[in-house]
Amino acid sequence: MTLKNSEKYLPLSSDIVPRYAGLATFMRLPHVPLEAAENLDIGIVGIPWDSGTTNRAGARHGPRQVREMSALMRRYHPALDISPYELANCADLGDAPVNPLEIVGTLDGLTEHYSAIVQRGITPLSAGGDHLVTLPILRALAKKHGPLGMIQFDAHSDLWDEYFGGSKYAHGTPFRRAIEEGVLDPNRLVQIGLRGGLYSPEDNAWGVAQGVHQFSIEEVDERGISAIMADAVRILGNGKTYVTFDIDCLDPAFAPGTGTPEIGGFTPLQAQKMVRSLRGMNLVGADVVEVSPPFDPGGRTALAGATMMFELLCLLAECRPKSSA
Repeated sequence: MTLKNSEKYLPLSSDIVPRYAGLATFMRLPHVPLEAAENLDIGIVGIPWDSGTTNRAGARHGPRQVREMSALMRRYHPALDISPYELANCADLGDAPVNPLEIVGTLDGLTEHYSAIVQRGITPLSAGGDHLVTLPILRALAKKHGPLGMIQFDAHSDLWDEYFGGSKYAHGTPFRRAIEEGVLDPNRLVQIGLRGGLYSPEDNAWGVAQGVHQFSIEEVDERGISAIMADAVRILGNGKTYVTFDIDCLDPAFAPGTGTPEIGGFTPLQAQKMVRSLRGMNLVGADVVEVSPPFDPGGRTALAGATMMFELLCLLAECRPKSSA
């Protein structure tokens, strides 16, 4: 499908085509293969892969269920007073290539795939998959933009060094690797919502020593979301910034379908308010990860994931001219 510069893809409207009809795509947008993508601003990508999971696997099924639940999204965001599809040309780019039997090989393949997306000038919005999938996306974006800042909504820091006596690549290690590889600037890494037990008191020490800014759920509760987000925006500044949203930042009462649930998390409304606080930032990409349908067949976790993707899509569309510069 070839578009003129003035044309944009639009989602199917549920008042014309029922939500349960047609092929499932992200936000009911057209599916456009990457090799055929022209004049595209934002590409939504599924990464059906969870080989970095250390306990409860299942996030490989996340993109499919999130696609289905995203049919509930409409075109207009009343709180932000925008329609992302009027601001940017968006499409579903399908799923990235993965191999469930290979970790390093898949990470390399994902880096190559996202490099092709970035080279085409497309801003990626992704649905995981476990949190290890963020590493190759950062690698690809850093090739163009240099070391990135990142805001991470998560119950866990994902800064561990290794698992099981030497495994360096797991869903708990991606941002340690990203800092070591120089694709992520630790002084512009903000982690919000950290909670739950640790293996030792030193677990967060490495990140703090690198300059990572960590806000526990207790600090957010004590100081308030507005104050925390004001700090986050100040720390990240005007530099290129990536947003990663681990669904386990939400309390499992609202998002039980995830591999490593931690009680005492955010409500969905709190999460929406935090993401909306990023409006106007220089965002170059985003993802929602760790939605695991086997632990929530009814789909409320996937609905939360799809809703947060729509929130992020709105921000990416609004800042698109800045991020593509």
